[in-house]
Amino acid sequence: MSTTTVKDVKTIKTLNNIAASGLSVFKKGNFTIDDTSNNPDAILLRSFNMHGMELGENVKAIARAGAGVNNIPVEQCTTQGIVVFNTPGANANAVKEMVLMSLMASSRNLFEGVSWAKTLLAEGDQIPKLVETGKKQFVGHEIKGKTLGVIGLGAIGALVANDALALDMDVIGYDPFLSVDTAWNLSRNVQRAMTLEQLFTESDYITVHVPLTKDTKGMFNQQAFDLMKPGTQILNFSRGELVNEIDIAVALEEGRIGRYITDFPNENVLQMKNTIAIPHLGASTEESEENCAVMAARQVKGFLETGNIKNSVNFPNASIPYTGKRRVTAFHLNIPNMVGQITQAISTYQLNIADMINRSRGEYAYTMIDIDNEVADEIIPLLSKQLKEIDGIVTMRVI
Repeated sequence: MSTTTVKDVKTIKTLNNIAASGLSVFKKGNFTIDDTSNNPDAILLRSFNMHGMELGENVKAIARAGAGVNNIPVEQCTTQGIVVFNTPGANANAVKEMVLMSLMASSRNLFEGVSWAKTLLAEGDQIPKLVETGKKQFVGHEIKGKTLGVIGLGAIGALVANDALALDMDVIGYDPFLSVDTAWNLSRNVQRAMTLEQLFTESDYITVHVPLTKDTKGMFNQQAFDLMKPGTQILNFSRGELVNEIDIAVALEEGRIGRYITDFPNENVLQMKNTIAIPHLGASTEESEENCAVMAARQVKGFLETGNIKNSVNFPNASIPYTGKRRVTAFHLNIPNMVGQITQAISTYQLNIADMINRSRGEYAYTMIDIDNEVADEIIPLLSKQLKEIDGIVTMRVI
């Protein structure tokens, strides 16, 4: 169990190139960027693989400038009391544009047509004639009036659904965990699928925007393909492992699935029939990288300075306005009487509580308590020592 008092300069380490606009967030406040530090206060990264990396006792936060956190040892971070942030929605527009572009381009056989046109280079003056006779093989379909199934109606899925409606598609969505905030942003004209099976059965195109979990891994499999219309096109810009590659290879070969568009090429994918493999470009825009970097940096800065947590994947989200008074934060086991023991320790020093919040997430909980009166500097180490001795506290800070 570690305890710290927030006064000194806080060190930020980056494991990938983070956009300058993100790093500039730390110019205000007591922060320094030191990529050589072995024990920083916080770490910012994108795709760097942290598994097997030693995390020092001083590390309090890790932020991924992106949505997925498969490259971060989240379970280890939780047991060490390190909050892990991601940046949901920061790259949503970039991915949305890629999905809609791929949807239209694949329907019109644009990728194949462009590749074929390049083979005519040696034909000289005959190119225009060959184009007119050869273009028939690339006759495609319009998306207007077709049904798009959207699995996962979070930041990206909602944008895709709304814009597909604007393109005169019919849209059916499935998300049993749809949040209230997302629902406000989702068009009322998006039809609700009560089950995945309904969406599989009714869609001409299916795009998936859910995280990879034990429940979603391989969700696109033979059983799912058997429910789909012949020729259904599947777009996967979330995670490659959502699709059972053995099953989809067979479905593509037999023509039961019309096309598979994926942002996650590998040896198997590149050998599949009727597959468009995009080299993981979904969120690769300058705007997206900047948005993710700024969002990640602001979340880390806010946590280090105030203890407030937003967009954590392992801690409960918790926030109360920061007034500049002393604040006690504690990450602890979610067991009875933890809050009571913390408040009892505070009252030992005749300190009044101005505000507090307690939020739980599974086996753990997070508590923030603002002290109403002035706290003498000599009291802080005594209070910290007493809180440290409470069985069940993982980490704590006095801010």
